[in-house]
Amino acid sequence: MINLLTIARREFGAYFSSSLATVFLVVFLVATGALTFFVGNFFGVGQANLVPFFNFHPWLFLVLMPAIGMRLWAEERRSGTIEFLMTMPVTTWQAVGGKFLAAWAFALLALALTFPIWITVNYLGSPDNGVILASYAGSAMMGGAFLALACFVSALTRNQVTAFVVSVAFGFVMLLSSQDAVLALFNGWAPTYFVDLIASFSFARHFDAITGGVLQASDVVFFLSFIILFLFLNCQILDMRRGS
Repeated sequence: MINLLTIARREFGAYFSSSLATVFLVVFLVATGALTFFVGNFFGVGQANLVPFFNFHPWLFLVLMPAIGMRLWAEERRSGTIEFLMTMPVTTWQAVGGKFLAAWAFALLALALTFPIWITVNYLGSPDNGVILASYAGSAMMGGAFLALACFVSALTRNQVTAFVVSVAFGFVMLLSSQDAVLALFNGWAPTYFVDLIASFSFARHFDAITGGVLQASDVVFFLSFIILFLFLNCQILDMRRGS
């Protein structure tokens, strides 16, 4: 645990050693505000809730989470420091977990900095803060799922741009797997249970259920299981490279 936290602290600090942290935070906050107040017509809706705010989170995370995760292993491989890291007295799981926790903590920091929007909606009316809190929790878990996917892809390549593009493409599929246009590709020839299985993997489906005010165990388990699965696959990739 000590090794994991040490790696997490090192990686978290690395974000702020360059302009990456500032650029990401500014882009995230500006994009969130613009989408909520202008595109989402926050004031024109006439209701005291943050539905316009959370509706855009899946699409923001689709692009911004891979931007955080693309460098985690691709940069280590490009610079050759991954060999040094793998010779340190840490397990693969500690290295993967530490890097992921640092990236997730940075994403949660960005999410926490949107609190003025929550304050604004409380100033303008009487929203259901329980639903808003559950939506924040759902957003945090969905962001973690996107990051775990990006970490796994980053371990497959030494090119950050490739890691970013592949992560976005894979994330796009996971986001929209419950849409009729996607399911139509399987309807008619695939068994119903298989079609339902494809739909059940949709990030949007689980996130929409949470933002609807129902924080079900199945949605929480889905996101946490997805995170654990792709961190496990990340470890397997690194162990294969270590053994080769």
